[in-house]
Amino acid sequence: MTHRERILHILKGEQPDQVPWCGDLDYWANSLIKRGLKPPGFVQSDEYIQWHCDLNVGFYLQGYFPYRQIIENCEIIEWNEGHRRFKEIKTTVGSVRECWEYMPESYTEGPIEHFLKTETDLPVMKHIYENTRFEPDYDFAVKRRSQIGDQGVVLCYLPKSPFMHLLALEAGVLSLTMLAMTRPDEFQELLDVMKNAFDLAAQIAVDSPAEVLMIPENLSSEMVGPDFFELYMRAYQEEWTAKIKAAGKYSFIHIDGTMAGLLNQEASVGFTVLEALTPHPVGDLKWEELADFAGDSKSVLWGGIPGVYFTENVSEKEFERHVKHMLGIMVKEPRYVLGVADQVPPDGLESRVKRVAQMVKKYGRYQ
Repeated sequence: MTHRERILHILKGEQPDQVPWCGDLDYWANSLIKRGLKPPGFVQSDEYIQWHCDLNVGFYLQGYFPYRQIIENCEIIEWNEGHRRFKEIKTTVGSVRECWEYMPESYTEGPIEHFLKTETDLPVMKHIYENTRFEPDYDFAVKRRSQIGDQGVVLCYLPKSPFMHLLALEAGVLSLTMLAMTRPDEFQELLDVMKNAFDLAAQIAVDSPAEVLMIPENLSSEMVGPDFFELYMRAYQEEWTAKIKAAGKYSFIHIDGTMAGLLNQEASVGFTVLEALTPHPVGDLKWEELADFAGDSKSVLWGGIPGVYFTENVSEKEFERHVKHMLGIMVKEPRYVLGVADQVPPDGLESRVKRVAQMVKKYGRYQ
């Protein structure tokens, strides 16, 4: 079987010839580009898919939103200062500003200033989303579909739920929690306006050429918890997993943090796949505990190898032990996909990625 056939068998609830093996190589690849080890445009090229073939790893994840966001009736100013990237949005009711700082050591960036800081920013954010629309941007999905072939599947993103979008990108956990607790009505009004806009983007994504669709929540249960999940996230997720299913496609949620506090709730939503599950010793649950936490859900459990295991920070002996242990659990029933949880990091070793495929061939046949 091909990587594509194995993935589709699992998504359909069928048993392939062996456990599917897939990896997100995007972060690793972009670090190689920044170091001059891969050419600009590598991630979008045919050669990127060939790289997956050479490493013998299934393709599925690429961080691609199949739409363009357009903010109207606002003035948007963007500029750079060294490693810092600023963006300010001016409206008739005020302005907000954010700053993201690039970290050369890790080839990534993170927010050091968010748009939404206090209650005075709520009317501004509401105005921005009242004046936000989305347009389809399907060209890359069409290109990927022709590139991937038997190596995997085409996956596109819906927006995060409005609550997680604010938490991860535009407010941060402290400001978000304070506003939810001290200004619940105004906070809910903002979420409602955001959902009206995000629903348009989500439908564009569902209508895209993607075969599988992900809500990229980047969820970690110490950041949200069951109460906030039930209040602000479940309804959005249930609505869109149902619409994805009605469209004849498969739904994913990206959970790349701690799991014990929310895995049961997320498993009850109806996602086809719970993805980027990071087990002990990096995560908070052992892989053999996941099925119990997922309860009666039939969701596919996708992940298992923490990114650090692809680096020299973990010994070869421990790497081999861990992968063999994961496969020993996954061969018991066809509801698992062995994957990177959640990305191969910049200091990843090609030899480790290749070794996984060899171990799957040896230990990944179903019992």
